Amino acid sequence: MREWLVQHPSQRACGYLPVYAPREIIHASGMLPVGIHGAGDIEIIRGDAYYQSYICHLPRSVVELAQSGRLDFLSALLFPSTCDVIRNLSGMWQLLYPETYVRYLDLPHQRTEELGGRFWERELRTLRDELGEVSGRPATDEDLTRSIETYRQVRQLVLELYRTRRDEPWLVPTEELYLLMRAGEMVPPETFLARGRAYLEAVREDPGRIKDNSRVVLVGAFCEQPPLGLIKTIERAGCYVVDDDLVIGNRLLEEDVAVDDEPLHALATAFIRHARKTSVLYEPDPDGKQRLMKERVAAARADGIIFAAPSFCDPALLDRRMLRAGAEAAGIPCIAFKYAENSGQFQQFREQAGTFSDALKLWGGE
Repeated sequence: MREWLVQHPSQRACGYLPVYAPREIIHASGMLPVGIHGAGDIEIIRGDAYYQSYICHLPRSVVELAQSGRLDFLSALLFPSTCDVIRNLSGMWQLLYPETYVRYLDLPHQRTEELGGRFWERELRTLRDELGEVSGRPATDEDLTRSIETYRQVRQLVLELYRTRRDEPWLVPTEELYLLMRAGEMVPPETFLARGRAYLEAVREDPGRIKDNSRVVLVGAFCEQPPLGLIKTIERAGCYVVDDDLVIGNRLLEEDVAVDDEPLHALATAFIRHARKTSVLYEPDPDGKQRLMKERVAAARADGIIFAAPSFCDPALLDRRMLRAGAEAAGIPCIAFKYAENSGQFQQFREQAGTFSDALKLWGGE
């Protein structure tokens, strides 16, 4: 990212935390959208001074990235309303880095166009105006329309990658798809499109060997991302991950944004109408969470569910009871565990996932 900014000295970089940020507006403002998804397994020293030990690992590791100078290339940082921890992190950032543009994105939870849609369109308009001041290049409607089209192509490519993995998981191992999605958060969308399409061509030319693995849905890893070793462990224990909520912001909108409408209104309407169901958005249907796992398992033709959530993740762990109850009521086999982005020991996960996979093969949903 630093190299890209050196090569494009007139442009700036805007970071965003999980789960969702309107990258179209960042891109249209002449800025590089950069997903900040934690620090992985780097040692946390400074970050622990800012948060209690019972808070999830993500905010502490993000503070560590900043305090060690790794994020000093960012001119702006967006904090979506994922949970109270990220809300507090946005305030902390304003105190620590007053020279950086900081905005807390209060995502709409009232899913009506009259209320939630108008609110979100107003928020997007403010974001467009303020990012334009940071970048020195206010986004016009034409800029926004071009960026919407660019990210439509990104979304379609991501969905194609996920469809390919769902239908032929031996072609697209989740450990490779996960790396591609994480890399896509840190490069221009045009680069991701080129590399992602090349990846699809490559896997179709070399399909690999089909394994007798169980098909599972991975649920709960929508914010703090798991270590790559955990993804590898699950797959090598005999599970094909055929659906997940990893890096879910890149496909939170399940339908395209209209290009024949006023851009900000189109973005707001797409969110209200087509945002995917996730633990960070209010679900007005009291039975919706009970049905969600049955619907996802059926769509993915999965054999079971692995509930994998970060330790101390309030949205994921509060939802887990409802989601698992719905899955068990539908007769869907499940297991559950917790992780941290810096987890380094995977034997317990391997044993649990391996036993689960064997049970699915022997007894299925019985």
